[in-house]
Amino acid sequence: MAQPIDFNKSEQYILSIRLSTDGFSFSIYHPQYESEAYFSSSPVNTQRSMAANVKAYLTETEELKHSFKQVNILIHTSRYTTVPLELYEDEQTELLFYQNLPPQSNEVILCNILGKSNVVILFGLDKLTHLFLTEHFPNARLFASVSPLTEFFSHKCKQNEGRKLFAILHPESMEVIGFEKEQLTLLNSYPTSSLHDSCYYLLNVWQQAGFDQEKDALYIHSNTQADQWEELLLVLRKYIRKLYIINPQMEFNNLTLSLIKQIPFDMLSLTSCE
Repeated sequence: MAQPIDFNKSEQYILSIRLSTDGFSFSIYHPQYESEAYFSSSPVNTQRSMAANVKAYLTETEELKHSFKQVNILIHTSRYTTVPLELYEDEQTELLFYQNLPPQSNEVILCNILGKSNVVILFGLDKLTHLFLTEHFPNARLFASVSPLTEFFSHKCKQNEGRKLFAILHPESMEVIGFEKEQLTLLNSYPTSSLHDSCYYLLNVWQQAGFDQEKDALYIHSNTQADQWEELLLVLRKYIRKLYIINPQMEFNNLTLSLIKQIPFDMLSLTSCE
């Protein structure tokens, strides 16, 4: 069971912040005494820019004003691209990024090197948001939210044969990650306004990528508490025999944070990037 956080020893804790258009959240936990854990989430002001929301969040959230042992910042974004690790060169970061995505002004391109997956994920963040974050947390590690997901699922695939598709559903989007054994074969994000959208994209990806209805497996997780969730699973089971629900408690051995229903799965999977 979670215990209260003692901010007098905040420098022993790990802070992880997640920034998304559908809300901001953060978790705090002690890496040795994992029962000392805390999670909080809040909506964003849709009338403000991301930078303005971030500035207000950092200014007004008392828990974020302490010093921490480690700070992770997750940017939930679809503005990313992947590069095979063996082909990546640091001085070509912007060139590689804008070959795959349209140019955008006032943007900084960041890089996550994923050693377990053998890929590099490049992602964009507006310069003012980046400035606010790095001024407040100079030593923070910044990740695209798909980065820890990719590392986590890559490790999960190493001991298993066959092809696997992983889908993480959010209120307004979905990440889909595909592997053949431990080899990353597919990574994409889709905007979704309902679970029906998620069903459409998943079945389309399954078909277009040539997954086998009988042999290959789909793993799916959703934080949404929608009535349509069971309906989505019923539809998917008509077309995919090996359909599994991702259980955070089982995946993370009942880690205290994993018992919190509202915590995003990408935040939990940050442990794979340690």
